[in-house]
Amino acid sequence: MSAPPESPTVLRATSNWLVIDKPPGWHSVHGATGPDREGLGVLATWLAHKHPELATLPDSGLVHRLDRDTSGCIVVARTAAAHAELAHKFRAGCDVRKIYVARMATGIAEDGSVTLYFNSRYRRSARMTVARTGEARHAGRLRWHVRGRDARRGDLVEIELIGAGKRHEIRAGFAHLGHPLIGDVLYGGRADTHAQLHAWRIELDGEVIEAPLPAWARDG
Repeated sequence: MSAPPESPTVLRATSNWLVIDKPPGWHSVHGATGPDREGLGVLATWLAHKHPELATLPDSGLVHRLDRDTSGCIVVARTAAAHAELAHKFRAGCDVRKIYVARMATGIAEDGSVTLYFNSRYRRSARMTVARTGEARHAGRLRWHVRGRDARRGDLVEIELIGAGKRHEIRAGFAHLGHPLIGDVLYGGRADTHAQLHAWRIELDGEVIEAPLPAWARDG
């Protein structure tokens, strides 16, 4: 099994949690398309190896997930009590602020916010369906600001994911708005790279942690 070209790194450590910089190409946890099939890394496995004390916690302490191609900040609890508390915060979408950057098809409004409704059309479907109306439990809210525009590379957009977050919320949400992420083939993006989405900043327990921007997110 070949290893991914990059390895995760610890951005910040407290007695209760770690924030890890997850490289693109790593799964958060084991799944149906796991490393034995694809030759990719699994963050939960890496954590259990590097920090054996985490091996007894659910998903080696991970309290949320990032898609395989998404890089950046991901939070890991260090104790069972911290895991329960942090998992609640992420599920409830409270006391945590999550900021992403993405490249997407050009022309999105300079600033904006939107509430959309997310659901899977079929059980185990790879894609999420998106609508302008729906039940409150399916709602997701996004706020954004354009950091730079490039006709060739796509718009560079800073996105705040408000609340608990839904599966593929940024990817499916901006595709629904007509601006799929560059490289996100699942939602109609240009197919010349992986989906360009990075969990850039997380604010947690009064601390602000940022993951260094990947090359595609620099220089506007």
